[in-house]
Amino acid sequence: MKTTGNTILITGGTSGIGLAFAEEFLSLGNTVIICGRRKERLAEIAQKHKEIVTQVCDVAEASDRENLASWVISNYPNVNVLINNAGLQLLTDLTKPVDLNRVNSEINTNVTAPIHLTSLFAQHFSAKKEAAIINISSGLAFVPIAFMPVYCATKAAIHSITLSLRHQLKNTAVKVFEIAPPAVDTELGSDRRADKTQSHGGMPVADFLAEAMDAIKTDKLMAPIAMAKNSYENREAMFDFMNRN
Repeated sequence: MKTTGNTILITGGTSGIGLAFAEEFLSLGNTVIICGRRKERLAEIAQKHKEIVTQVCDVAEASDRENLASWVISNYPNVNVLINNAGLQLLTDLTKPVDLNRVNSEINTNVTAPIHLTSLFAQHFSAKKEAAIINISSGLAFVPIAFMPVYCATKAAIHSITLSLRHQLKNTAVKVFEIAPPAVDTELGSDRRADKTQSHGGMPVADFLAEAMDAIKTDKLMAPIAMAKNSYENREAMFDFMNRN
């Protein structure tokens, strides 16, 4: 995929991996549009990077997704790249009655939103000479950690959906990527931390970004990064290792 001269929409672009992609693609000469739920964070980013286009959107809500797609296509018809990055990672104890609001929120954000947004942009992208859909899954798509089973299942779903989407778009110019991060040092997973502003450690964002961008530049459509590659290639052994306690 060419990494310059695109118009790129990134969901969950206010922090972590999404913001890193936004800043990198901006530096390469792309038009970058980010969306997120937090108005104040979007305002901060717009102040720092005046070239980044920001839009408030809760991708867990169908109406927000529809409004976002309509607004982007109407105002930025050259849009040709969608990065489905927004994610929610929650703890879930399946041995007790679950809070369905939490479960539905996780599923809507992590699975329903990418499916719906992809469908809203697919025809528009199919008419382009060059276009791409980049789905952010996880090493946990292949080897789940049992204390966050819903999150892991949603990422496994993204892996499966990406395979099907790639097949459905095989006769178009749309390239369908799956980037599977390992644990990356972002705010994701704050549900299990007392200090919600603290990151959880893991691979530095800059190191992840370097590998992810290399995969995108070289058209490596299935790209497990760092430790996620081990999970992808050694699933059963890694499950025993990651859930040994």
